[in-house]
Amino acid sequence: MPRMTKLLLQLQAAADRRHGHGGIGLGPGRGRRHTPAAGRFSPACLALCLLAVAAAATTLAVALTLDRQSPVPAAAGPGASPRGFSVVINTWRRHALLQRSVAHYAACAGVEAVHVVWSEPRPPPERLRRGVLINGTRRGTVRFEINEADSLNNRFRPIRGLPTDAVFSVDDDLIVPCSTLRFAFDVWQSAPSAMVGFVPRMHWLADPRGSTKEYRYGSWWSVWWTGTYSMVLSKASFFHRQYLDLYTNRMLPSIRKYVTENRNCEDIAMSFLIANHTGAPPIWVQGRIFEIGSSGISSLKGHGLQRSRCLNTFAAMYGHMPLVATTVKAVDSRRSWFW
Repeated sequence: MPRMTKLLLQLQAAADRRHGHGGIGLGPGRGRRHTPAAGRFSPACLALCLLAVAAAATTLAVALTLDRQSPVPAAAGPGASPRGFSVVINTWRRHALLQRSVAHYAACAGVEAVHVVWSEPRPPPERLRRGVLINGTRRGTVRFEINEADSLNNRFRPIRGLPTDAVFSVDDDLIVPCSTLRFAFDVWQSAPSAMVGFVPRMHWLADPRGSTKEYRYGSWWSVWWTGTYSMVLSKASFFHRQYLDLYTNRMLPSIRKYVTENRNCEDIAMSFLIANHTGAPPIWVQGRIFEIGSSGISSLKGHGLQRSRCLNTFAAMYGHMPLVATTVKAVDSRRSWFW
């Protein structure tokens, strides 16, 4: 599997850079390493080698699990590009951010098309439409996907004429540098059935010894503290275009109804869908991303409680908890920004 080999080499190179191997100088008198005498064995070297081998083995194990348990999604059809991806931007009344976001992603290599999911009650103003559409991609187009009803489910509606298998779903206030975006796309290509994203989250049992299974939703700080995650949010993630159809046309209608009524948790619903379909965890890409807007609903009081309700509601609808916890990360070669 050449792609997996390439990914492992990239991960190993990233690990070397993080530990300073071959490394970047820290200035005179700092960070200088002394070469050990011939025949001497360094315990630090052994520890680093074991960590590198463990990380590579774990990554390979997850990739093999994805390959073994997850049927490779069907191709997009004639004319679909296996080398590029489509960016699907969800927006809501933040026109300046939308224009900035479209301009950025339209300039990234590998982007075949940019689709703006529009759910506002009025059509896009002509000035905004002109400002957005002027940012045509190198080989594709920028297009508005107009929805009559206002629902967070709209961000996962199938898109007619989508030119690629890979979809990068992103909010209008998140900017992923083009090089980091390309790295994540390469990771997705090694496991196209998986969800590959930049924003990890966690769930766990409220009372592991209890007779009832009640789950809690964990924010980024839970991921940071435990080193474990079980979902990546669709606010910045890659997945196969087939999941748009599965979400809209085959997922339990009760879940879509819940999302519409509560105006929340469409990202958790997509995580449930993909985990239930593949039986495998998502892949977190640890890389630098930037938030260019003001704080969203995640900063509101009671947000964690609302998300916990979503977890328990969806688990009850499925009849089980399909989310699988993992610790595997794909580390971008540039210095990471933690989320």
